[in-house]
Amino acid sequence: MTRFIPGNKVTLLRNGSEYFPALEQSIDTALNEIHLQTYIFEADVTGFSIAAALGRAASRGVTVNLLLDGFGCKNTPQSLITSMQNAGVNVLIYRQKISPWTLKRNRLRRQHRKISVIDGKLAYVGGINIVDDMNTPDHTPPRVDYAVSVEGPLVNQIAASAERLWRHLAWVHLRRKSPTSTVKNSVAGNMKAAYVVRDNALHRHDIETAYLEAIRSAHREIIISHAYFLPGIRFRRALFRAAKRGVHVTILLQSKVEFWLLNHATRALYGSFFKAGIEIHEFHKSMMHSKVAVIDRHWVTIGSSNIDPFSLFLSREANIVVDNADFALQLHKDLQHAIVNNAKQVSANDWAHISSLQRGLAWLSYSLIRLLMGLVGINGKD
Repeated sequence: MTRFIPGNKVTLLRNGSEYFPALEQSIDTALNEIHLQTYIFEADVTGFSIAAALGRAASRGVTVNLLLDGFGCKNTPQSLITSMQNAGVNVLIYRQKISPWTLKRNRLRRQHRKISVIDGKLAYVGGINIVDDMNTPDHTPPRVDYAVSVEGPLVNQIAASAERLWRHLAWVHLRRKSPTSTVKNSVAGNMKAAYVVRDNALHRHDIETAYLEAIRSAHREIIISHAYFLPGIRFRRALFRAAKRGVHVTILLQSKVEFWLLNHATRALYGSFFKAGIEIHEFHKSMMHSKVAVIDRHWVTIGSSNIDPFSLFLSREANIVVDNADFALQLHKDLQHAIVNNAKQVSANDWAHISSLQRGLAWLSYSLIRLLMGLVGINGKD
C-alpha cells in the first residue's frame, strides 16, 4: 500500500523551460552535496549548461555525484564527461555494456530514474532527462514533459534512495564512497506525498501497485497521459472494471512515432479499450514524453515510469504520488487543455476502418514484444 507522508511542499514543473532554470539555480546554491541521476545527458545547450553548473559546484567544494545510464548516454561524448570529471564531478555509468546481440535480462535493465537531491533538503523527481526541449526528432515544437520539486520530510526518503544506489554502484566500481547525508527535513507544507520506486530487489511492483490501488478506488475520473503505454492484463482489467462502474477513463498518448515497435503494439490494444468504453486521444502538437496520471482530481503521479513492460519489469524508476486537490487541479487543467487543443480523439469507428496492413502491423508488433518479454523471463500474465 502506498505510504503517504504529510507536511511536504510539492511544486509542478512543466517542461524543461521551468525545470532546468530551477535545477541550475539549486545546483548553484548547493553547499554540501548533489546527487543527480538521469537516463539521458545530452550534449546540447541544456546539457552543457547543467554540466557547467555541476562543475562550478564541484570546484567550490560541493560533493557532486552524477549517475548516467550506459544505454541512455551511449551517445554522450566522452569529452563532456571528462570535462565534468576534471572539474571534480564524480561520474558513474550504470551498466555500460549495451550489446544489442543479447537478450539477457541484466543487459535490458536500465537506470531510467530522473532525480536530483540538493544538500539533502530539496529534491527533483520526474520524467525530464538532461536534454533540451527543442532537441526532438524532426525538430518538432518543444517536447511535453513534467517534473516536481519536493521540500519536506519526503526528501529524506528520496535522498536515502539516491545515496543507496550511488553507494551500491561505487562498491561495484571499487570507488570511494561518499559520506551519508544526515539531514532530517521538517514540515515544509501541507501536502501528502509518497516516493515510489521500482527496482530489481525489494520494490519490483511498487509503482504498478500504486497505480492499481488508485484505479481500483476511483469513483469519478481517470486521466492517464503516457508516451509509452502497453499495460499488462492486470492493469487493463483494472481500467476496464473502472469504466464498467461508471468512471470516465481517458488515455492520452503520443501520435508521433519514436519507437516503432512499441508504438504499433500499443495500437493493438485499442479495440479492447473502445469495447470497455475508454476514450483514447493522440497528442499531435509535438513529442509528448510525459508519464503522469490524475485520478478523481486529488490523486496524482508524476515520474519516470512508463506503463510498459520495460519500465514496470526491468528498469529502475522513480515516481512521486501526491494526494492533494489543489495540486491535482493544476495538472488536470494541463491535460484537459492538451486533450481539447492539441490532440485528436480516436474513435471505435476510426479503428474499425483502418487498413488490414495497419492492423497486421499492430498485432505483429504486440506479438514481438510479448515474445521478447518471454525470452527475458517476464510473466506473460503481468
